Amino acid sequence: MLSFDTTFVSNIIIGLLGGLALFLFGMGQMTQALRDIAGLRMKSLLAKLTTNRFKAVFTGAFVTTIIQSSSVTTVLVVGFVSAGLLTLAQAIGIILGADIGTTITAQIVAFKVTKYALILVAVGFAAMVIPKNKKTQRYGAMVMGLGLIFFGMELMSTATLPLRDYGPFIETMRRLENPFLGVLIGTLFTAIIQSSSATMGIIIVLASQGFVTLEAGIALALGANIGTSVTAMLASIGQPPDAVRAAVAHVLFKVIGVILWFGLISQLALLVRWISPVAPDSLTGTAKLAVEAPRQIANAHTIFNVINTFIFIWFIAPFARFLTSLIPDRPEKVSEVARPKYLDNNLLSTPELALDMSRRELSRLGSLTLDMLDVSFVKVCHGDRDDMKALAKMDDDIDALYGKIVVYLRRLSHENLSNQYSDRLAHYLAVANYLESIGDMIETNMVDVGKARINQHVFMSKTTQDVLKNLHEQVMWSVKASIQSFETSDVELAQHVIESKLKVVELAQQAENQLTQRLIAEEPNRLDTFRLESEMIEYLKRIYYFAKRIAKIVADTDMVYKQVDLRIPSPVINSISVK
Repeated sequence: MLSFDTTFVSNIIIGLLGGLALFLFGMGQMTQALRDIAGLRMKSLLAKLTTNRFKAVFTGAFVTTIIQSSSVTTVLVVGFVSAGLLTLAQAIGIILGADIGTTITAQIVAFKVTKYALILVAVGFAAMVIPKNKKTQRYGAMVMGLGLIFFGMELMSTATLPLRDYGPFIETMRRLENPFLGVLIGTLFTAIIQSSSATMGIIIVLASQGFVTLEAGIALALGANIGTSVTAMLASIGQPPDAVRAAVAHVLFKVIGVILWFGLISQLALLVRWISPVAPDSLTGTAKLAVEAPRQIANAHTIFNVINTFIFIWFIAPFARFLTSLIPDRPEKVSEVARPKYLDNNLLSTPELALDMSRRELSRLGSLTLDMLDVSFVKVCHGDRDDMKALAKMDDDIDALYGKIVVYLRRLSHENLSNQYSDRLAHYLAVANYLESIGDMIETNMVDVGKARINQHVFMSKTTQDVLKNLHEQVMWSVKASIQSFETSDVELAQHVIESKLKVVELAQQAENQLTQRLIAEEPNRLDTFRLESEMIEYLKRIYYFAKRIAKIVADTDMVYKQVDLRIPSPVINSISVK
């Protein structure tokens, strides 16, 4: 038996922590790369899911298989529920599917693939640094992340190898035969590192050394399934009630599932021994356990989640109602300006009127966006930290009203709409997204420019401010005109907005030329100033392109919809001169 000494323990701890760090880093890198590759398609797949529970489960499993993280999928779902893009029932279905998708990681790591780890790291790194193609670089990051996962497992396996002859550790692992202790340890460890995949990786590494029996591995895996729900609970803090309900659903499904299986661990072990590969007859004892247990534990993890999903899928609707009664709606704290004026649920059965009211509410959203854009230039160029906070806070009203409009249009989409009304609804959703994107760009990008100007003590020259102001005014006109063209179905005005691209490009070029001339000026922080001024030009151009997309919706679809005259004054100026 090895003697207990500091060097022995420290080597094992360093190896375990280092391996775990590489495992988590590789998992994060692979997840991010896969999310970048999937892009908006993944979000669109989730957001457009409005049909039935089975498609919801499939979508959750598919997306989680792609990004290899049920925590990321669940956090995304909580965000979509917060925005009103998913109902609680749909969210529950996706979460159930995510629990299936995440078992793929355990299946991968259960194979003896660690010997290929450094090859994957090398190939992935080469794909990241040699090609200039962004898509190839993302695939390289994904492969390198996978290699780091395997390499981290190899380090953990090597670090734990001496423990085979260490009596106190063997005695500790025997105590894990107590299923309650195994579930508790699995839950706590996963809650701390917030990755059930990492926990399963460690369990399988220990099993491959012969330290963990199948029954103990199942208990730890059950605990990992509970611990992973902590991430969703953290993501739901401060979110609307439906988002909190989705997170609580994740926790309850996991806990209930573990309770159902807790007394059946022995039966589950018998099942996975029957369906899993068997070690050669020449192996016995620890060696046999090391060969068979990793695959068996991975299979038990999969069976647990698949069968639980099959059971719970039939109770999604009543469970959603139970959660609604358990977590009641709280009084909304919405400013008066962000409270809808025209959206009426009683009109949903009359699509013509409901769409017309939505159009008027979108005009109010446009008015809020215009107000934010109007003051942004002065605040970014001259404002202090309080001004930056006030400018960013203006987006809160935009986001709140945007959320209400999206929820209303989603409800309207469930009505029996004709093709014409369905097209209009799609156009209105697009306009809402473009307006909200303008607010987000000001809140994040332009406010960041203002904060950097303050932190770096940067001052813009009077000449530079003049050329930037001209560009801002032209963009301001384009946004205002695009909103009015949408509100009044003015195709001619929309065409003017599209054609104003030449003017925007010309003013942007003038501003860039001015910055280039100023670059050689003998002034402090000249490079920092140049960078911030260049960023401001780029952000103003992007804002124009959002306005142009609104105008193209009007011009390209010839959106001359019959409008009901309800004698409601427009929130947008009715007369705009062509610039």
